[in-house]
Amino acid sequence: MQAPTDPREFRHSLGQFATGIAVVTAHAADGEHLGMTVNSFSSLSLDPPLVLFSLMRGSGGLARLLAADGFAINVLGAGQRELSDLFARPQDGRWDKVAHRPGHALAPLLEGALAHFECGHHCQYEGGDHVIVVGRVLRFTYDPAPPPLLYFRGRYHGVQHEAAQA
Repeated sequence: MQAPTDPREFRHSLGQFATGIAVVTAHAADGEHLGMTVNSFSSLSLDPPLVLFSLMRGSGGLARLLAADGFAINVLGAGQRELSDLFARPQDGRWDKVAHRPGHALAPLLEGALAHFECGHHCQYEGGDHVIVVGRVLRFTYDPAPPPLLYFRGRYHGVQHEAAQA
């Protein structure tokens, strides 16, 4: 058994848990759209409907996202790896390359996402080198057909659907 003193080994160990990929979006007070790829998205509560994600404390858009009137979580499908990569790092002009429409608080909803969760801010917590953001879901939509985009052992993966049993 290994103590979590080596951050690299700890990260590799955490990578044994497959996660979905989402892009958190918001419309900042200055009128600019924000977007950040996360794999820390999770449901939290059904009553009230709450979801959470975390962002590294040093993330460039964190303060602006927390100051926005609301945000959206866009769950990506297997064919959206390019979107995940596009929002993983700051890039000029990336919103010109992405089909989207406005959601709650003008947060961009990415076209083709498996699910959209439009949220108001509920609360936030300190989480070591991250901030845990909890949102209250105000509206949601989803498409049950496409398979998800997954992240496992530091790489993207898809899901093979098993044939339905009669």
